[in-house]
Amino acid sequence: MYHNELFGLRLRKMRSHNHETQRELAEVLGVKPNQIGEMENGRGATTLAKLAQLCAHYNVTADYLLGLTDEPRPLR
Repeated sequence: MYHNELFGLRLRKMRSHNHETQRELAEVLGVKPNQIGEMENGRGATTLAKLAQLCAHYNVTADYLLGLTDEPRPLR
């Protein structure tokens, strides 16, 4: 089941693992840095288009970011 908090934790984990700042990720997505912080803290959501960008950027499935699986399988 989807929870904003789990999405935020996984997003922060992926960003940190890639040594990116919130500002750098915001530039990739075309959003403001505070929006990244809101998503990571579970207070904000994103669009399907931005979710797709995140998946491509981090080479993980949407299922992983959304908490539907614990396997961050690479996109095929």
